[in-house]
Amino acid sequence: MKQLPGGICAAKGFRAAATHAGVKAGSSPDKNDLALIFSEAECNAAGMFTTNRVKAAPVYVTMAHLESGVLRGVVVNSGNANACCHLSHEHAEEVCAAAAQVLGVSPDDIAVGSTGVIGQELNAQAIIDALPGLAQNLTKDGSDAAAHAIMTTDTKKKEIAVSFEVGGKTVTLGGIAKGSGMIHPAMGTMLCYLTTDCAISTEMLGDALHQVVPRTFNRVTVDGDTSTNDTCLLMANGLAGNPLIEWKDEGYDAFVEALTEVCTYLAKHMAADGEGASRLITCTVSGSRSEDAAERLSKSIVSSSLVKAAVFGADANWGRVVCAMGYSRAPFRPECVEVRFASAAGEIQVCYEGMQVLFDEDKAKAILSQPEVEILVDVHEGHASATCWGCDLTYEYVHINGDYRT
Repeated sequence: MKQLPGGICAAKGFRAAATHAGVKAGSSPDKNDLALIFSEAECNAAGMFTTNRVKAAPVYVTMAHLESGVLRGVVVNSGNANACCHLSHEHAEEVCAAAAQVLGVSPDDIAVGSTGVIGQELNAQAIIDALPGLAQNLTKDGSDAAAHAIMTTDTKKKEIAVSFEVGGKTVTLGGIAKGSGMIHPAMGTMLCYLTTDCAISTEMLGDALHQVVPRTFNRVTVDGDTSTNDTCLLMANGLAGNPLIEWKDEGYDAFVEALTEVCTYLAKHMAADGEGASRLITCTVSGSRSEDAAERLSKSIVSSSLVKAAVFGADANWGRVVCAMGYSRAPFRPECVEVRFASAAGEIQVCYEGMQVLFDEDKAKAILSQPEVEILVDVHEGHASATCWGCDLTYEYVHINGDYRT
């Protein structure tokens, strides 16, 4: 497997484009806010969506359009979540219909995504007016523009593509994502679009997505909030010409490995780009009696506001780590816990058998002052492990979210 440029357009048959439609009143014309992704061939498709009981209209519309198991394209806007307004559903359907018309396909072949402020009516007409020009500008070089167009408070684009072998054929899988705030396990203000030229059945696509997302995107937390708009969509047009993957065979395993690589990359970059973040936190809990227990412990640690604040201050306050483990409701024996902090500056043990150990505070501070910090916990009970990702909690997070709507 190797990484490639091109993101969602690296796979055969996919094109993308982006433009400034003016979705949000007063938005800068220099910031694209509308993206279009399109495949020249029909795609088998699968998706996963927010677990929030309050779901935005684009989620419901896309879920309905996915019932057939096929798609051709996606329209995505930033600047407005199209959620919790009287005409939200109608606007989402209108956008799909308008995109279908300019692309020459059925409205049911189009998925729709939105991200931004909740509770404000979407300027659907601005999107509809921009679609003809957007369709004309679809290009194999459009992934970068699309990745930037779906950003809200993100400061960096999230984009990747990889190639791998299936049945003697080279297959490509690419993705773009946005996500910076309102992110908590079970996805959060996260939009992710994955494209592949692999020949794989809709059933196997769904199984692969449900296998990978819980171990990647669902292990990211920034602030404890799960959004109304989370969407992870995977489209496969089969143009690589590999033997169709319709069973969980070697081809399926290769596809899952590549999907895991892509989703892990995007998940880590979302965590690193958390709103106001200055440090990526990677927490690995090992030696657990089950993967589920290890995941619950790791999630609890990276979700803790006090742990996040300690990392921001480069304070080796390991007590906050074991405290977060204690309220996770995951089984472990506190008297067996070992905690280490690690980064490019080294590694240091700060807790052993659930108790304090003497350690060099200056060295610990230097380790925790790096851009990427690891919290390594061994509960010495078994052989299972799990890794989750988060970020530190900074003053800038409050500044961003104190006036986000206005």
